[in-house]
Amino acid sequence: MPQMAPINWLILFLIFSMTLMIFNILNYFCFFYSPIKSSQSNNIKFNKLNWKW
Repeated sequence: MPQMAPINWLILFLIFSMTLMIFNILNYFCFFYSPIKSSQSNNIKFNKLNWKW
């Protein structure tokens, strides 16, 4: 029946939204951050650029 079509669109929207949220949460919390050790941080060289306009 055509009267039930908005409910189907709402269910599809909710499923899509929940899938998107779960995917984003899993990607956010499954990222493993490895901090730089202190011995490696001393070897970093920075190039300082002095712009003269």
